[in-house]
This record gives sequence, C-alpha cells and structure tokens, in this order.
Amino acid sequence: MLASGQWAFDGPLEQEFETRFAELQTARFGLCVANGTVAIQLALEALDVGFGDEVVVPGFTWQATVAAVIDVNATPVLVDVEPETYCIDPEAVEAAVTDRTRAVIVVHLYDGITDMDRILEIASRHNLAVIEDCAHSHGSRWNGRGVGSLGDLGTFSFQSSKSLTAGEGGFVTTNSEALREQMYSLRNCGRRRPQSLDSQWRPIQSGNYRSTEWQAAVLLAQLEAFPEQLAARERNVRYLDGALAEMPGIRTTLRRPQVITQGLYGYIIRYDEVEFGGLPGAAFREALSAELGLGLLAPYEPLNASPLLQPLTKRRHHLSDDYVRRIDPARYSLPVAQRAWTEATVLPHELLLLPSSDLELVPAALMRLRDHLPALLDWQKPSAA
Repeated sequence: MLASGQWAFDGPLEQEFETRFAELQTARFGLCVANGTVAIQLALEALDVGFGDEVVVPGFTWQATVAAVIDVNATPVLVDVEPETYCIDPEAVEAAVTDRTRAVIVVHLYDGITDMDRILEIASRHNLAVIEDCAHSHGSRWNGRGVGSLGDLGTFSFQSSKSLTAGEGGFVTTNSEALREQMYSLRNCGRRRPQSLDSQWRPIQSGNYRSTEWQAAVLLAQLEAFPEQLAARERNVRYLDGALAEMPGIRTTLRRPQVITQGLYGYIIRYDEVEFGGLPGAAFREALSAELGLGLLAPYEPLNASPLLQPLTKRRHHLSDDYVRRIDPARYSLPVAQRAWTEATVLPHELLLLPSSDLELVPAALMRLRDHLPALLDWQKPSAA
C-alpha cells in the first residue's frame, strides 16, 4: 500500500475490505466511511431524514448515536432500555411513535443484542426505517444473519477501543442497491459511484466523509485474526455466564436464543446492591478493580444527563424555540438506564482473549468480595461520608 502511491479512497484494499466485511455481516453491500458517528449521520441522510422528523433512539448509549440525529436537524426521541440487555425496549419504542416518527435506531450495546424480531415487526407496522448501530457488535449474528443486515442500514465503528480497529474509521452496510448508491454519493462530496448503473442518479449536496487505503490495509490485517478472536471471546462469554449464573447478587446479560454468534465491546456484570448489604455500586466496582488489578469502568451515563450530549451549546441547532425544546435531553426520564449506570461494571473485550483458566480470577474475585463483605462495608463508609 505504501509503495502503491494510492493512499486516499476507492483503492483496491478498501474495496476488498468492503466486500469481506459486508460478507462477514451477511449484507449485500458495504462502504467505508470516516468514523462511526459519520456512518449514522449518512445513514439518516440516505433515508432522507431531516427537519420535522423524529427518530426513536435508546437513551443508554454513546452520545454520538443521538448527536448524529441532531446533526441532520431531526429530533431524537430518547426511550428507555431493557433491564436484562440494556438494549432499546421495544415496548418503549412503540409507545414513542407519533405521526412525525420516521426511523428507529437500535444499538447492540456492550454484550447485548436488541430484540430485532420485535423491532422489525413494530417498524413494519408503523412504516419506520430501522438503523442498527453495531459499533459494539462486530461479528454478531441474529438467527444466522449478521447484525447490520437486518434493518435498512447498519453502522459500525473501527475506533481504537473496538474489537476490530484501525484507530479510527467507520462502515455502513445495507441490502438495498439504491441506498448503497446514495451512501456512496453522500460520503464522496455528492459524486456518483464510478461503477454505478443507476440511470436515475442525480448529483446531491454532501461533503468528504471518506476513509483511506491506510485504514483499509490495517483493517484487512485485523480481519485475518478476527474470526479466531471472535471464537475466543464467545468461549469466554459462555464460561463467565456459567460461572456467575448462581452467584448471589450478580447477574449477566440475557442472551436470547436468536443470538447465534455474539461479538461484544465489553462484558457486563450487573450488581445487586441489596444483595451486597447496601454496598454502593461505585465501591463494588472499585473493590473488584483492586482484586483484578484492572481499572474497571461503569457503562455510559444515561443521555438525559450525559456531560457529552450538549446540543443546546451549539448555535447551529437553534432552528426554532420549539426545536430547541425538543432536542433538550434533560426532558426525558430514563429510570432503567439510570439504574444500569450505577449497577453495572464493564469487563473490557480484550480481557476475553485470555485463556479461560486466567478468567477464573473473575468469579474468584467476586466470591472474595462476598466473603469479606463486612470489611467492605466498613471500608466504604468514610468515602460515603
């Protein structure tokens, strides 16, 4: 790649990666873009979602999922998530649908997969487009189909913390030839795809959201190791699910039978404060981090209180007083997401590449916390005061 002199976009390595990654996710078409946030924005633009439209979005996800909706001048409608998966609650989606609703964005979050059967049924009944945010879920399959191929469009991130990475980068999948042509134009300054046979194509306004041959070269190398890594993570997820199944006060993510293959960004440990004598979730996380020698993190802060989702700070979003009111995330109540933020601990996906014998440290550490609970409760009192 370095010697070829073709460092920009539409090179042979990028085209090879687009084909191979789309095949991995069982989608007809795939397209590299600059990053995962851009992928969602362009997916919305390809669906002609804009001002006056509402998009239903989970209130428990990375802020970019909602920011992309605001960046196309649409209104994100935040709804709560399922307590067993932390993915968008289909019942909450249906309750949020109005005559302005154009689309729903589902997020396959951490080690959870959205109930796509239910979402697709709701979307069909209400004539809604479905975008799958798969930034956490490379390689996952629902009933044998790759995530990102189930809705109208799927989006992925290759940012440095993801399980398949080039430092930065993004991807969009679709089974629609028309959306593929639209996506190409949107990511490439409004130009027509050189190989396009679409006689109805017309120039459109857009900008440069392209990826590069450098990123494609790194991703192709990463892709060689990815199947083995995916299998290792799956083995270790099954091990941890089994080892923690009967542990008092500890729950793991619900895995529906439709989840045939499980990619993930992090392994969620759900903690019951009552079962641990009232030990606060932050203290539990700190103690478990000390036992494992890792700096374990909480999941994302709910978007109705996220310090990173601040749409009212940008003048460009002040389209009208009504619009400013509608995009204010503080107007939503997200009790399940709020509870998830305090009760969950995230084990990083890199940890799941260790041999299962090393992962025995996780249940052992949790048992030590339970065995020494009185000491833990005494230890956390000064910090609580």
